[in-house]
Amino acid sequence: MVAVHVVIALALIQFFVFGALVGRARVKYQVDAPAITGHPVFERYYRVHYNTMEQLVSFVPGMLLFGTYVSATGAAILGLVFIAGRLVYLRLYIADPKKRGAGFGISVLPIMILILGGLGGAIWSAVG
Repeated sequence: MVAVHVVIALALIQFFVFGALVGRARVKYQVDAPAITGHPVFERYYRVHYNTMEQLVSFVPGMLLFGTYVSATGAAILGLVFIAGRLVYLRLYIADPKKRGAGFGISVLPIMILILGGLGGAIWSAVG
C-alpha cells in the first residue's frame, strides 16, 4: 500500500501546483480576489484546478478501495495514469477548452476502474 499512498500524495501535490498556477494566472491577468471570472485564460486555469478537485473526491477513495481489495500495484499504476491525464487535461484545456476531451478521458477511466474494481473486490471479500 506504500505505492498507493505515494501516488495519492503525488496527485495532491499536482492539485497544489495547479492551485499555484491559478494564483499566478490571477496576478498575470489581473483578476483580483475573490473574483473567479475575468480574463478567459485565468478562467481556464481556475476550471482545471476546480475540476481536478472534483475528480480527487472519487480518485482518492477509489485508490484506497482498489489498493486494499484488488491490487496495490494496480492501483498505483492506475493512479499514475490519472495524474498523467490531469496534466494532459491542463495542457489541452488551457490551449483550447473544446479539445480537453482526451485529458478528461485519460483521467476518468482510471477512476471508474478503481471504484468499480474496489467495489467488486470489497463485495468478493465480504461473500468469500
